[in-house]
Amino acid sequence: MRDTANTKSLGNFVWSIAEILRGDFKQSEYGKVILPFVVMRRLDCLLEGSKDAVLAAAQSLPDGIDDSTKDMILFGAIGDKVKVYNLSKFTFETLRGQDPRQLHDNLVDYITKFSGNVRDIFLDKFLFTDQLKRLKDGGILWNVFERVCEIDLHPEAVSNVEMGYLFEDLIRRFSEISNETAGEHFTPREVVRLIVDLLIANDDAKLTGKGIIRQIYDPACGTGGMLAMGEEALTAFNPSIRVELFGQELNPESFGICKSDMLVTGHNPEQIAFGNTLTQDAHKGKRFHYMLSNPPYGVDWKKYQDPIKAEAENMGHDGRFGAGTPRISDGQLLFLQHMISKMRDDEAGSRIGIVMNGSPLFTGGAGSGESEIRRWMLENDWVDAIIALPTDLFYNTGIQTYVWLLTNRKLPNRVGKVQLIDASGERFWKSMRKSLGSKRREITDEARAEIVRLYAEFLNGESGEGDVSKIFLTTDFGYREIRVERPLRLIFQASAERISRLDGDKAFLKLTEEEREELKVALVGMGDEVIRERSAFEKAFAKALKVAGLKIGAPVKKAILSALSERDEGAEICRSADGKPEADTELRDHELVPLSQDRRNYFEREVTPFVPGAWMDESYRDRDGEVGRVGYEINFNRYFYQYVPPRPLEEISAELKQLEAEIAGLLREVSA
Repeated sequence: MRDTANTKSLGNFVWSIAEILRGDFKQSEYGKVILPFVVMRRLDCLLEGSKDAVLAAAQSLPDGIDDSTKDMILFGAIGDKVKVYNLSKFTFETLRGQDPRQLHDNLVDYITKFSGNVRDIFLDKFLFTDQLKRLKDGGILWNVFERVCEIDLHPEAVSNVEMGYLFEDLIRRFSEISNETAGEHFTPREVVRLIVDLLIANDDAKLTGKGIIRQIYDPACGTGGMLAMGEEALTAFNPSIRVELFGQELNPESFGICKSDMLVTGHNPEQIAFGNTLTQDAHKGKRFHYMLSNPPYGVDWKKYQDPIKAEAENMGHDGRFGAGTPRISDGQLLFLQHMISKMRDDEAGSRIGIVMNGSPLFTGGAGSGESEIRRWMLENDWVDAIIALPTDLFYNTGIQTYVWLLTNRKLPNRVGKVQLIDASGERFWKSMRKSLGSKRREITDEARAEIVRLYAEFLNGESGEGDVSKIFLTTDFGYREIRVERPLRLIFQASAERISRLDGDKAFLKLTEEEREELKVALVGMGDEVIRERSAFEKAFAKALKVAGLKIGAPVKKAILSALSERDEGAEICRSADGKPEADTELRDHELVPLSQDRRNYFEREVTPFVPGAWMDESYRDRDGEVGRVGYEINFNRYFYQYVPPRPLEEISAELKQLEAEIAGLLREVSA
């Protein structure tokens, strides 16, 4: 269990190092110094007891030994799962006894004597030697080092779980003072715990027994909090289970912390990759049992669009983005498609838990990238449940968020169905005593257990839960968007005002000045009688041109018909050469017909009685060949809206009178 007080006091002490940096470093740079130092201090504490054994083993290594064999021998000398060693003669304790003037060189020696898997983190991701030089030049290196040495990060004092909390607390603080987005780095632990509990809620049989291996993957793993908690939950359920963790992270500092955590907890650090998941899939071809993530919300992918769109267009469903691409301003559904591409096609299958904002639920109409992605997921019956979370849960935003659960191995009673749970109400959260950024609320353990119960028992209004848990068919979220056309009705009049409209038309202005004047004279000669049928006007216009001896091209004729016409419901219907009514594009409308209903019956019931003369555009078709484009959206408000009657007028009036009296009293006090 989390020792909140210990983690908080530890975080406050580490944070005090920032006071030493003030003036020599910008606030936005504090994390570049403190985080690597904390990581290095943790490693020093972990390796302290095995220092002599490792150095002795290094002395006995035969000449010409390859690096992999060397690493295996030295890792073995530690006698633990820790996959890191340091061959420097120094420890933090012995460095304190050295000449302070040599500290910079000694620390560089210490860093470069780490095993390669850690050395690269400090040199390439943290760029820590650059920060050490700045500390030295500023004359504060010894002060910072002394303060770091006072932090006891031995495993007996601080568990791996608490270290995760410490890193996340520090990152949040650094992000807040530098106006960065803390949510890009980590997710509140109670939200992670909820996702993990939901993922394994119905997997009891699959996780029971000996020899069970499960792989967990996070494509935007940050500091590794979701991976660590996923492993913690699985091993708590089955202590003999073997859990393998995989991830990828774009932020170098977060990646460094996550990889360091993998090293000290005995996981394969090579399974945590650095880079952009969407453009450089470091785990291509891999499949995972559990996947969970909190990708960035509303972050555009414009600078990555070329390779992503190329994969979507050239590879189709053989790639990751064959279902479509969302609008350039939000890449959440790209991450979800990426995760779906990594589902296992075996008996165990895969389960996905991902946190997203409301945009992926309903943004984009029929035929849009977002709608096509939703359609793809629902028609393949991968969406298992969606849970609406309370607002004000995250550190960087107070917006509403949702947990999506997907699987390619649904339980029999869930096949073809989707469960929606509205856990945004007051019964599922409590206010925090002190806000952390935008985070003002938290999900209690009791509320988390209740949400998991609603999901696990697949409740659909039973036991009075109809207001928060409902079951739908996958097709309930689908519709056909049919195009409704109404006839074009125009009246024509060769009035001076309408003729003057031609002066702004490009086709008319291409005529010579003489041609324009002759044409205007011919139009004036038609008189200003209102003609309510286009064919009649065209005959009168043709006669006027013949009398004037003028000939015009189609563009000019089109310009004249447009300038001299106006829409009028009392006019005759304009018809094409084959006698069919022409559609008025300005009156064009669309109706969304639920997939469960016949479009013709819907049209006769919902359109014809209210818009006589309207018709359905049979040419407006979906890629399935049927009339109307298919779209999918999931609107929580529609399914869980509860009417709240307005307050009685008498109550509002009484409240206003009370406020007026209070204001009057205050004014009297001011004027006295």
